[in-house]
Amino acid sequence: MAVVTTPRAKGEPGRSRGEPGLEVPRYRAGRPRPRWVSIPLRFLVPALLVAVWWIGSATGVIPEEILAGPPKVWTAFVELYETGQLVDFSIASFNRAALGVLFGVAAGLILGVLSGLSGLGEELVDSTMQINRAVPFLALVPLFIAWFGIDETFKVLLIAFATVGPMYAYTYLGVRNVDRKMVEAARSFGSRGPRLVFEVILPSALPGVLMALRICLSIAITGLIAAEQVGTREGIGYLVTLAQEYNRTDYMVLCVVLYAVLGLIFDGVVRIIERFAMPWRGQVATR
Repeated sequence: MAVVTTPRAKGEPGRSRGEPGLEVPRYRAGRPRPRWVSIPLRFLVPALLVAVWWIGSATGVIPEEILAGPPKVWTAFVELYETGQLVDFSIASFNRAALGVLFGVAAGLILGVLSGLSGLGEELVDSTMQINRAVPFLALVPLFIAWFGIDETFKVLLIAFATVGPMYAYTYLGVRNVDRKMVEAARSFGSRGPRLVFEVILPSALPGVLMALRICLSIAITGLIAAEQVGTREGIGYLVTLAQEYNRTDYMVLCVVLYAVLGLIFDGVVRIIERFAMPWRGQVATR
């Protein structure tokens, strides 16, 4: 028996052949915005803020004693770069932040997986980690100084303590939200133990883990500022201390810019990891 289809009116959505009343599905993935448009848009708002800052300093609306203008900040940058202090201080701060994040993220990831997978692990670990999250890490600075002195150990451990809590919380939630049916399917194919964790559970929890990494990196900047205010002869925090002593607002603003650049580097690293580890996420955003 032949299927009779009614003619499609002008402007009516297309229908599949031979099946009356069914619409042809449309491809809804948005086309990516061209790079020559996307890249300038990313820098548009920061450029406007710098322009307002520059105009305000040049016209005297923003006094130099309160906030140094971009020309003075640039002069301070050139001065420190020519002496070699800028590179040395930036590398020292980057190394402290990177080591602290490495230890804190590794500990939070391991504890989050253990607590998320095992009821015994949750009973042993979760209450301690909730205490860790509740205690502000800045309140522990005097204790850490008494325990570890004012050398590099104190600075790295303070940053690690500040970052372990967010990584644990997001990893724990990510592991608990893994689809149980997918885990059972993997087990039916012979995945057990570490193989199940690394091939099924962690990839499924990866969005939460990467979000935790972003938060940890931003918190690490705060921990770095607090750590470098004590017993430091090298680092961006030491430069901040010198700027406060001599009331150099140009140095202070330069330190803020350096911390911002450090944060952008960390964020760029996470974006690169996301692009290779989760290439499908680019298809989710509405363009």
